[in-house]
Order: sequence, then structure tokens, then C-alpha cells
Amino acid sequence: MKKTTVYCPYCRAKATLHPASYVYGDAAKTENMLYVCDRYPACDSYVAAHIRTKQPMGTLANGDLRNKRIQAHKAFDWMWKSGLMSKKQAYKWMQGKLGLSDAQAHIAKFSEYMCDRLIAVCNQAYNNIHLPAA
Repeated sequence: MKKTTVYCPYCRAKATLHPASYVYGDAAKTENMLYVCDRYPACDSYVAAHIRTKQPMGTLANGDLRNKRIQAHKAFDWMWKSGLMSKKQAYKWMQGKLGLSDAQAHIAKFSEYMCDRLIAVCNQAYNNIHLPAA
């Protein structure tokens, strides 16, 4: 397993890998892990880690950015969960719409600005499909 050093983008403190229960308590799935800012809870930033590799899934996020990423996933995930396209096709669509590379096309890496852009293009696509033509 590759050792990873992660720093908080808000306070620049180091982030440490912890079981998800460190943040979520008993509600956490036991196998899930998070990189959590060492200044937590004063600095409320963290990100999930891949179960197998223990690598961060994206960048540390505070509450506002985590909420924005959740909104972006809700706006985006309907495209593949509805059967409109496969998950792989949906991510390729996202890359084309937002001008992203494979490495950049992960909502867990997005800023609030990129989340807003994704939400806007997804809402436009949804409206084009579901609203009758005038």
C-alpha cells in the first residue's frame, strides 16, 4: 500500500486516516475510512478513502463543499441510474460538457464552482429530456 500524505486545504494541517466512526460514530460502516484534518473538529474537513487502497477518493472538504458535492451527485447520478446511459457513458458525457480529463472527472475532487457547473449542465440535460418542446 502506497503511503499518502494529505494536507487540509483550509488550515494546511496534516490529515490522518481514521475509521469513519471517528466522524460518524456508530452510524458508520465499519470498513469505511476517512482522511480527517488533524485539527478536527475545529476544522471540519475530511474525505473518504478507497476501502482497498486506502487512497483518498478526492480532496478534503468542509461541510459546505461536502453538501455541494452531494447536490452535484444527485444532479448527475440520475443520468446513469435511470438507464439513460451507462455509468461510464455518463462520466464521458461529464468530461465532454465540462472539458475535463479522466483524472479530473471525479465529483470528490470538485470545488464548489465545478459542482455548480455540473449541476447546471445536468439540470439543462434533464429539462431537455423531460420538458415538452414549446
